[in-house]
Amino acid sequence: MAKIFVEAYGCSASFADSEMISGLIVNGGHTLATNSSESDLNLIVTCSVKDTTANKMMHRIKSLKSKPLIVAGCLPKAEKSNVEKFTENASLLGPNSLGKTLEVINSTLAGTKQIALEDSDLSKVGLPKVRLNPTVGIVEIASGCMSECTFCQTKLSKGDLSSYRLGDIVRQVETEIKDGCKEVWLTSTDNGCYGLDIGTDLPTLVNSVSEIKEDFMIRVGMMNPMYMPRIKEKLIESYDNDKVFKFLHIPVQSGSDKVLNDMKRGHTSQTFREIVKKTKEKFENFTISTDIIVGFPSETEEDFQKTIALLEETKPDVVNLSKYSARPGTDAAELKQIDAAEIKRRSKVIFEQINKISLESNKKWIGWKGKVLFDENTEEGIKGRNYAYKPIAVQEDVKIGDAYMVEIIDATRKRLIGKIAS
Repeated sequence: MAKIFVEAYGCSASFADSEMISGLIVNGGHTLATNSSESDLNLIVTCSVKDTTANKMMHRIKSLKSKPLIVAGCLPKAEKSNVEKFTENASLLGPNSLGKTLEVINSTLAGTKQIALEDSDLSKVGLPKVRLNPTVGIVEIASGCMSECTFCQTKLSKGDLSSYRLGDIVRQVETEIKDGCKEVWLTSTDNGCYGLDIGTDLPTLVNSVSEIKEDFMIRVGMMNPMYMPRIKEKLIESYDNDKVFKFLHIPVQSGSDKVLNDMKRGHTSQTFREIVKKTKEKFENFTISTDIIVGFPSETEEDFQKTIALLEETKPDVVNLSKYSARPGTDAAELKQIDAAEIKRRSKVIFEQINKISLESNKKWIGWKGKVLFDENTEEGIKGRNYAYKPIAVQEDVKIGDAYMVEIIDATRKRLIGKIAS
């Protein structure tokens, strides 16, 4: 038996992987350490989506390598040689190699480095897990994606789309609810293409999960716009269920069709406009979250202004803003890069714009009263979500998993401020 410290970074799929790794560790006879100082072995589940994130990962890897170390997740698969520069003795575990978890742990504890980066045939549905949040069940519905984006390392890390069977996912959701979860996240690299390899689709999955006869909420995770035209109508219909958060994360990345083409995104800015329009027509309050990259190598000032115009027109509630950074192994890394100072300027302009839009969006909720599920423990305290997945903070003491009627009395750009109404 060994004490193993597990730490995770990145997207919800990465945190789901860490929960399953922790479950395999406990089932394998080891115990989980609460920090790295008391552990016999450290395991870090990494993310490589941005340059700044990768740098943070490398710094953390260096701080953990005083003990036997396993570097898991996307970074070792996408940048094996870079990881080994920082820690030549660490074992490596790929994002689709979880079936090798115990083998790699036991080998590393015995002093032998092991590299397990090849995809295994092990489905991530039905694996034991130790949840990071007892209220939220993170269920991976697929691995990999069908896109070929020129800026992104995810395909290098996770490969082609491999959707998990609908019935297996429904059973996993039932398990999450039975174990006390009141919110379920359906997550993957790209939910939009779920099922296209096995003859089904995302709306069918959402409808099937919604039919589970328990009291819980469903958050549908990120989906790329390129797959939306074929499922748009059915997807919006599937959201017409009280169990589904009225929330859609759909990364447009740019308002310029030329830049989108250079990125190989497979969609146009109009695709995004139509989705926003359809959801707003169908539902009175619907939260749209999107991603924007500024400073892509081929982005001109005219292209940049088109992004500003798109945001002003569509007014997404949440915008995840990134300054472009060249990622090793991607096509865009080979292009002539825009000056860093210019990228910083563009980022500042967009940042100020989205802060304004977010504040305006949140202020519209002042006076609303309704049910809020408190589902997240943050540095500022416990936060809840309403039916449109709006983050809500209250002054009163609440516990994770509690649900109350809340009245919104104020708003900031990041959250709504409420008071418990009953």
